[in-house]
Amino acid sequence: MIIYYKRNKVMEKIKINNLTLRFATGLLFVAIIVASILVHPLAFLIVFCLITGLTLWEFYSLMMTRGNSYLEGTIGVICGMYLFIASFIYSHWMAGPAIFLPYLLFLMFIMISQLYYRAPDPVSNWAVSFLGQVWIAGSFSLLNLILIPQLVLAVFVFIWINDTAAYVFGTALGKHKLFLRISPKKSWEGCISGLIFVVIAACVFFFFIREISLLNWLGLAVTVFIFGTWGDLVESLFKRTLDVKDSGNILPGHGGMLDRFDSFLMAVPAAYIYIRLFIF
Repeated sequence: MIIYYKRNKVMEKIKINNLTLRFATGLLFVAIIVASILVHPLAFLIVFCLITGLTLWEFYSLMMTRGNSYLEGTIGVICGMYLFIASFIYSHWMAGPAIFLPYLLFLMFIMISQLYYRAPDPVSNWAVSFLGQVWIAGSFSLLNLILIPQLVLAVFVFIWINDTAAYVFGTALGKHKLFLRISPKKSWEGCISGLIFVVIAACVFFFFIREISLLNWLGLAVTVFIFGTWGDLVESLFKRTLDVKDSGNILPGHGGMLDRFDSFLMAVPAAYIYIRLFIF
């Protein structure tokens, strides 16, 4: 009985320490993201170029464990980081479309390099290489084209609020599974709660930034909510296919970079499309 009691105490202490670590990491993560968006464009470039590279490295490392031993992972990381830098330079009118020409050469190299390997499945290597460029590098690079820092910040805030509300209310009230085959823990109750709080957040943004209509704020919020939820499920399918719990361990208490940016990778392209069609 005494041993059982002590073991419970130890487990509770470990759980509290993990929650504390998770909270501290999350707070630092949010602070760095917000500061990089609002302080200076150079800070945004440095932080998100690094995030792009780390996320790509994690992605390609995971795929190499699946037998893609001839995958050009390092080249893929460099390629993706260059795309982010090029899109930043282009969006700030510091260079024309020619800035993207080296990126095209990178992509051609990825294709041609497989001619000189004796890889058992070069098509798979090509597919994985380009998936990383489209899914990760492409999505992060689109942040540069949104241009207005407040809109970039809004996309992140909507995602964070949706994730937090869905987790809290889903844990407390969740009974009806949202997508049992892919993510057994997600529920309709959590999903609807996330939508409600995201709509409230859109109203708050409208209160401070009246240049954008309330309807457009609500439209952006709902767009981010829908595609962010799909992005989360896509990454869950990705991990389930690879049979891994977390994409990495670079963020203590939070897993890997893909775990933290899964929603963004689908929400950012959708938000960019919405902003271009309806806001400016």
